Amino acid sequence: MNFSKIIPILEELAPLSYAEDFDNVGLLVGNYNQEITGILVCHDALESVIDEAILKNCNLIVCFHPILFSGLKKLTGKNYVEKSIIKAIKNDIAIYAVHTALDNHKNGVNKILSNALGLTKTQILIPKSNFIQKLVTYTIPENADKLRTELGNVGAGKIGNYTNCSFNSLGFSTYQGNKNSNPVIGIKGEFTKTDEVKIEVIFEKHLESKILKALFNNHIYEEVAYEIFDLLNTHQNIGLGMIGELENELSESNFLDFVKKTLDCGCIRHSNFINKNIKKVAVLGGSGSFAIQNAIQQGADAFLTADLKYHQFYESENQILIADIGHFESERFTKNYIVDFLKEKITNFAIVLSQENTNPVKYF
Repeated sequence: MNFSKIIPILEELAPLSYAEDFDNVGLLVGNYNQEITGILVCHDALESVIDEAILKNCNLIVCFHPILFSGLKKLTGKNYVEKSIIKAIKNDIAIYAVHTALDNHKNGVNKILSNALGLTKTQILIPKSNFIQKLVTYTIPENADKLRTELGNVGAGKIGNYTNCSFNSLGFSTYQGNKNSNPVIGIKGEFTKTDEVKIEVIFEKHLESKILKALFNNHIYEEVAYEIFDLLNTHQNIGLGMIGELENELSESNFLDFVKKTLDCGCIRHSNFINKNIKKVAVLGGSGSFAIQNAIQQGADAFLTADLKYHQFYESENQILIADIGHFESERFTKNYIVDFLKEKITNFAIVLSQENTNPVKYF
């Protein structure tokens, strides 16, 4: 299978536009026209995983964490990153990372973690901002239905569980074409006044080129009038972390015991107990100390994340139970989800779950 046919599926799994600005996602090694013999899915594309891919005849590795995170000036094999990249290149193995593109997906890392814990009524903890734009355009009433439909077909007007959302207002426009004009309505050189519909639709920022293409291809006018605005609204279905509820509330010690067994944690570091039963739980897979206040503001009884520093446990302020469950542990089911997703989308093709345990943290 050509890699170009797999790219749209990976983009559906984790749209690259969802990724945080600091991240390095997408194709890290390889080329888009490569013929793929098999896909190995892993957490970290270490050298041992490259060896596993070679053994299992997989020349595409889909990893969660990007093995290339910051820039490389040399490839001499002096560290684990360079060794992995050199081996991948030598063996024509492509590497594709999803990381925060999947973190921010409503069905991604934090939904996977929430499902493992049995959380219900889940919502995004920190909805993504600066991600929504609005298109305003004008057309004659006879063209309005077609234009709205085609804009909706490429993703405009999607709000939560609703599609084809728009606001329309009727007015009139005036224009006068010069000698080089070719007006659909009216005559060049003559002042024209005609009824028009003003159409307003929102869309996700990364869809702008598709939205404009649909606009120009389906608009009846020779010259298309339109405006695009950046909106301050947050996106309710894209963002970091998740918050939900346990089916039954638990004492703090019973809750931590449940988490430890469910996620197979080597240990759990936590803030002081506050003598409060746990019902509402916030989670953020990976390094999530920045979300402590978000969890408190949304009334969570407990917040699960990883990589917390000493002083960050003080931020609980006796309002919430904060627990560091381990970076790998908070993301441990992610690669299984990726495998299941790809197998559903690509049938009769080798999609392999890596058996390598790439967790660098050990417990004594």
